[in-house]
Amino acid sequence: MDVNGQTAIVTGGASGLGEATARALAQAGARVGILDTNEELAGRVAARVDGVAVVCDVADSASREAAVAAVRERLGPARILVACAGIAPGTRLTGRDGRASPLERLTRAVRVNLIGTINSCRLAAADMAALEPMDDDNERGCIITTASVAAFEGQIGQLDYAASKGGVAAMTLPLARELAAKGIRVNCIAPGLMDTPMMDGLSGPAKQFLVDTSVYPGRLGSADEYAALVVHVTRNSFMNGSVIRLDGAIRMPP
Repeated sequence: MDVNGQTAIVTGGASGLGEATARALAQAGARVGILDTNEELAGRVAARVDGVAVVCDVADSASREAAVAAVRERLGPARILVACAGIAPGTRLTGRDGRASPLERLTRAVRVNLIGTINSCRLAAADMAALEPMDDDNERGCIITTASVAAFEGQIGQLDYAASKGGVAAMTLPLARELAAKGIRVNCIAPGLMDTPMMDGLSGPAKQFLVDTSVYPGRLGSADEYAALVVHVTRNSFMNGSVIRLDGAIRMPP
């Protein structure tokens, strides 16, 4: 797909991976709609990329539908969706006192990361399917979701996060198969340890311990590296139904 001139929606676009993606897509010529719960930060990013910021709870049907309508009205229907919105609370099944953790805590990541991604995909696919094909491949749109290496190697205390990201990874191929008839590609990026605000909660020694488990290069990944992969996947029409690890060959320890 030629990114230039297309409308793209980036959820979680106010910071981290989403912000870098919004900048990269805009630089490639896309008109970018930035969806986030943080109105102030989303507005700042939108101003930098000459895009549109919309406050949105990705897991809420009405909120997400209103956000899509707002972007459609101002920028036109989106052919590109990058679902970056997510949280990483980290919860154990039982606490140190042996009591069961509250269900609300265990399901919050699933609601935002998994249900929010499904919600974003269903609305984006409906809009894309109504568009005219663009090229000889009859492509109408491209969806990129965000999982994590925790989908495959979740650590102790990551039950909720690993479950949510495992779901995002697992739905990639079924969605690609379903949407193929409509000319919509679906891929998923599973980042490793990325230098984003989500890592700020870790202490220096804890962060270094995880970095030391990577093979090469021995550092955190950058949001710009994630964004560059997004742009490549969007442009490469033969990439479909894949979960792509972007992780420096890391394999997470228990």
